[in-house]
Amino acid sequence: MGAGVAFAGSALAQTTPAPAPAPTTTSAELPADQAAPAAADQGNDIVVTGSLFRQTDNATPSPVTTLSTANLDARGINTVQGGIQSLASNNGPALTNSFTANGAFAGGASAVSLRGLSTNSTLVLFDGLRAAYYPLADDATRNFVDLNTIPDDIVDRVEILRDGASSSYGADAIAGVVNVITKRSFNGISGRAEAGISQRGVAANQRLTLTAGTGDLDAKGYNAYVSGFYYRSEAVYNRDLPAPFNSSDQRGVGTGGPNNIVNGIGSDGLLPNNGPVAGANFFVRPANGTTAVAGSQFQLSSPGCLNGNPYATTAGDRAQANNGAIANVVCQQDLVNQYGVVAPNIERFGGSAKFTAKVGDNAEAYLQVNFQQSSSSYSGDPSVIRGNAPAGINFQQYSTSSAAAQYAPGSAPLSLPVYVCARGTAVCNAANGTLNPNNPFAAAGQNALLIGTLPDTVNANSTRNRVYRAAAGVKGTIEGGWDYRVDATAMHSDLRRTQAGYVYIQHLLDVIADGSYNFINPGLNSQATRDYLTPTNIADSSSDLYQLQASVTKALFTLPGGPAQLALGGSIFYEAIDAPSANPDINGPTQRYFSINAFGTSGNRTVSSAFGELQLPIVDQFLINASGRYDHYSSGQSNFSPKVGAKFTPFRQLAIRGTWSRGFRIPSFGEANALPTTGYVTNNATLFNDGYLAQYGCTVATFASCPTYIRQGSYGSTTLASQNLEPEKSRSFTAGIVFEPIRNVSFTVDFFDIKKTGAITSLTAGDALAAYYSGQQIPDGFTVTPDAVGVGFENAKPRVGLVASQLVNANTIHSQGIDFGGSARFDLTDNVRYTISGEGSLLLDLSTTFPGGRKEKYVGTLGNYNLTAGSGTPRWRANITNTIDVQDFSLSGTVNYVAGYNLSAEDQGGVRGDGGLAVDYLPANVDGYITVDMVGTVKVTDRFSFYLNVLNILNDLPPIDPATYGAYLYNPVQASEGIYGRQFRAGVKFGF
Repeated sequence: MGAGVAFAGSALAQTTPAPAPAPTTTSAELPADQAAPAAADQGNDIVVTGSLFRQTDNATPSPVTTLSTANLDARGINTVQGGIQSLASNNGPALTNSFTANGAFAGGASAVSLRGLSTNSTLVLFDGLRAAYYPLADDATRNFVDLNTIPDDIVDRVEILRDGASSSYGADAIAGVVNVITKRSFNGISGRAEAGISQRGVAANQRLTLTAGTGDLDAKGYNAYVSGFYYRSEAVYNRDLPAPFNSSDQRGVGTGGPNNIVNGIGSDGLLPNNGPVAGANFFVRPANGTTAVAGSQFQLSSPGCLNGNPYATTAGDRAQANNGAIANVVCQQDLVNQYGVVAPNIERFGGSAKFTAKVGDNAEAYLQVNFQQSSSSYSGDPSVIRGNAPAGINFQQYSTSSAAAQYAPGSAPLSLPVYVCARGTAVCNAANGTLNPNNPFAAAGQNALLIGTLPDTVNANSTRNRVYRAAAGVKGTIEGGWDYRVDATAMHSDLRRTQAGYVYIQHLLDVIADGSYNFINPGLNSQATRDYLTPTNIADSSSDLYQLQASVTKALFTLPGGPAQLALGGSIFYEAIDAPSANPDINGPTQRYFSINAFGTSGNRTVSSAFGELQLPIVDQFLINASGRYDHYSSGQSNFSPKVGAKFTPFRQLAIRGTWSRGFRIPSFGEANALPTTGYVTNNATLFNDGYLAQYGCTVATFASCPTYIRQGSYGSTTLASQNLEPEKSRSFTAGIVFEPIRNVSFTVDFFDIKKTGAITSLTAGDALAAYYSGQQIPDGFTVTPDAVGVGFENAKPRVGLVASQLVNANTIHSQGIDFGGSARFDLTDNVRYTISGEGSLLLDLSTTFPGGRKEKYVGTLGNYNLTAGSGTPRWRANITNTIDVQDFSLSGTVNYVAGYNLSAEDQGGVRGDGGLAVDYLPANVDGYITVDMVGTVKVTDRFSFYLNVLNILNDLPPIDPATYGAYLYNPVQASEGIYGRQFRAGVKFGF
């Protein structure tokens, strides 16, 4: 069985069946050029990604990696998306499915980031044709193709071109190209049934596929097949994991970290000096208006703790500087254990059909259609009632925690009034209202300041993306020896986001004013009241892609090394996104939800292109390839992208290759048209200075003891779009060798260097943050909005709430490294075969140079911190697979490695290697992470096989990382599914 997407072939993709795999039931991941000798022996001509020409020698000037379904099976990877994410060349700000459950802008999606250059600089194709973007952009600015839209049942292979390719494909192919190639034909019936679960009883997953086809293109002149698949994986929560990943209490971490349980006891036996903290309980305090009564304390609104365990505070607890107003009884609640999410529920299903037929003696036509639905869902944190609305678009931000001037009129700390009146009453007082039953101080004529989150309601998020594709084309040969190909494709993505449990601000003000919500015993509230307070929010978005492409190729004349070939082609495509804000404020600052980000964008454009390629085999040992493409956008931009490559083979065992190219990336719809977009970044010690922190009773060195308001707070980084942006430009070159000392043994080494200029970026927030916390003037180009003051810290300078700046073409980004690959196959006896293969990528440099010459380096650190969600840029990624085949049995073992890194990030104000993001109870360096996966397969009959996977067989958990904010205490990109511990998966495959 294959795995893949339903798009038909094009002149830029496979035109005949892929080379037959080696005669073994399992194989490991091989670069395409390493498999070339076998392909040549079998006489199969294919069109390799990055070229228009058919050729038997896959060792092209550009480095290409191939993933086949056999590769994935041997490594125990059960989705193509997972296989692409595991590439050694995938680094930095990749988007994984786990980020869906951790606040990703593009929730429900997955994207690859070759060379660490982000998701918008890797082009994903289906059979050489473009695909529609996911309707939501990564960080609301970066458009990408969702890897979850690959239906895993019909993929033949995936080719990854690890080189710039704008000369062939146009925009976005700066770091490389991922080309998903589907089956050309299929005859018979095949299928798979599979299920798995972790040793801890979590992360259950199931997969079903079935494909049926009939007809033989050569014998009968046609082939038709249909295919369907189903995939499901269950959500995982922090409470499902072992310590320390399952609790807010970090006292057992390292040399002893903080107890971050709400109202948890510190190492000194006292409550932290954090001021009043409620968790998912309601606490009230008497106030005159919104000013607390001097000397008063908070108290539980309900008879007892609705969440957590009660703790009677001591005089020592209350004697601390910030704790004078804490309640006599507080609630100790482990938020990570109760609400933390590791991965969402994922469900995918779909179907595909393809019909291919010979047309006369010299032509072949096809039609392919595909439907797929991909869904994700998870429940999150308790619902916010006291806080700030998302950044305003048409109005100032509304706040229920502060009346400061930067907030919308009417903003004030949340409080329960003395009197309640019927909804809509303009002025409520003793004359027309009744004493508020929720306010224990109403009889004394005092308001009740209210803190806490909804005790019995949590946020719930789900996405459902339906993708419709169709592709048709014809290829053949006409008089004069011209080969032609014409392809057309259409794709529509229909995304629905459903968000439940989020408080609608105006409705909160309403139920407080009329007393209809029971704050004393929330469990008694009617469903109608709950639905009014937290109405379900549904937001629909879509994207479209329509493309027509044609090309011709011809052998012009013969050179000593073979025929000189020319290819010419043209393409026109239309792309559009319509993703309105899920939380607009068009009707006023309170007519919206807490917590739901307001980002949104829309736009469309038409792109016309002309391209060509010339290949000159000067002699048997030396080949030159040149290509170029001109693209014109209806939005006004245009670009020409050239590329030159050469391959020198001094003797059969050695090939030396290299390329030089220029490319570009067009500004995304989000960068050009988006509403103001805010992403939230967790605070860390490097943002502050001792002078500022003194008012909170801590220092940079003792940051772990700072109040929760500072230590666990975050700031919003608001990006403002610009329609004046120019395309990013790139210069790339590669140089490498392919060494094949003996048959079936191959090694590759490829150096790459990519320089991107005019990189689109917002200004570095660290500059504005440093100025604010030092009391200096905010730099030009920034707007800094202070947050609401912390409860108990009303006289202190508040933390930063928002930092806003506009996107500009300003920076230069450089990526440089070396890729390694190798494979060997040995027949030990007539019935025993040993295969070893692997790949590795060493990143030498990933850096950003700013106007004026300042440079940030990211390799081996958590930088670029904001762009990677704190997952960083490891120096090494590698995997190696060993397989032994004994007659009808095979056993494969794969070792996966992701390097460690220093807890520093120069984009956060530190210096690479200084451990500026570290904590005092853990080392400043995070160790590398190694996992070992085992796969065993038994061929029961010629038509039936059984397999068993043991993933992370050593049950090694990832190293602790206290600084990343994409997951709790571990790096989700480094760890992947290793966080689940040992997993088991079993399945059967059949074919008739």
